[in-house]
Amino acid sequence: MRLVVCDDEPLARERLVRIVNEAGHDVVAQAMTGIEALAAVKEHRPDVILLDIRMPEMDGVSCANELNKLDNPPAIIFVTAYDHYAIAAFKAHAIGYLLKPANKEELLEALTKASHLNAAQLSEIRKLDDIEARPARQHISARTHRGVELIALADIYYFTADQKYVKVRHKDGLVLIDETLKELEQEFGDQLFRIHRNALINLSYLERLETVDSGQYQVCFKDIDEKLAVSRRHVPVLREKIQKM
Repeated sequence: MRLVVCDDEPLARERLVRIVNEAGHDVVAQAMTGIEALAAVKEHRPDVILLDIRMPEMDGVSCANELNKLDNPPAIIFVTAYDHYAIAAFKAHAIGYLLKPANKEELLEALTKASHLNAAQLSEIRKLDDIEARPARQHISARTHRGVELIALADIYYFTADQKYVKVRHKDGLVLIDETLKELEQEFGDQLFRIHRNALINLSYLERLETVDSGQYQVCFKDIDEKLAVSRRHVPVLREKIQKM
């Protein structure tokens, strides 16, 4: 693939270029600001741009928004030291968001993802700003030590409230997100079910409802041994759900 690498820190930029070149890709231009990156993309028409966020003259998010106005914009992968720009980055249609220092495996994984996206798929990603064209969300984003990860809703067993955050139990482990149970319930009401004021479950993984010695109820899941308590007022509706499954 042909890439433009943009970072105002020379050492960081050189490291990215080295990793990309060693992987057999071609860095067609380097840039230190968003303005330089925009000019380089117009001139070289790369497949992918690796883009920092905090830069002089034009920041990475502003640059990405300008790139998306082009007829054939490149796939955008942000590589930044700041995790709190993730939402803005994905609104700018980034396909990747890596935290510095991004390791080789993470970067190459992001490039592999970019290589699998054709022009039509990138066009669909960019339709996300069009509310009427926006498809139902199929992933939850979570900030982890590896950057921002997208977790498929189909791979999530349950969500539970954990103080200021929501805990997400999925096939590959456990993460925390900033969204609330109420927001998740409103958005995914057809796939999730509230069993307690502190818990939502993915009905696809519900195995059974059972009673415990104290007369309380709990749910058991397919594939995992964990169980969650069910409040009494949610039991009747949950039973109806199970009968229809």
